[in-house]
Amino acid sequence: MGGEEKFHEFVATRRAALLRTACLLSGDWASAEDLVQTTLTKTYLAWERIKDHDAADAYVRKIMVNTATSWWRRRWRGEQPTEVLPEIVQPDFAECSALSQDLWAEVRKLPARQRAVVVLRFHDDLSEAATAAALGVTVGTVKSQTSRAISALRDRVQPAATEGSVTR
Repeated sequence: MGGEEKFHEFVATRRAALLRTACLLSGDWASAEDLVQTTLTKTYLAWERIKDHDAADAYVRKIMVNTATSWWRRRWRGEQPTEVLPEIVQPDFAECSALSQDLWAEVRKLPARQRAVVVLRFHDDLSEAATAAALGVTVGTVKSQTSRAISALRDRVQPAATEGSVTR
């Protein structure tokens, strides 16, 4: 099978999983579709240079995380004040993930790197080593970012869950 056929096969088998991951990284379905399209375009352009097409998942995840991060950074520098506020687009949580809306809202508040680690570790079920490889960081960085993210989520979510409960 030629390189282009292998790329089409890769897209056909992995597109749904990539969309779910992109939705968790970007926060809404429309941005996720754009993120996957951009990621697959970049992957297609580099497909012939990828030596092991079976290991393309890690390559694609790294492109996706880096692209989402650059979009997030660019968005803040590109804001323009306006007289009329735009309509707020709500994320489509029903299609996006099985996470509750409250937890997802807290995950979205995490810094981009922590959010990427949480998505790759717990949604995509990658090991620490695979997550480190996908993000281009050390395993220690993945561990510390995971710890910080979980601690932040625990601090934000736990008080709300125990508000009505009686402590002993």
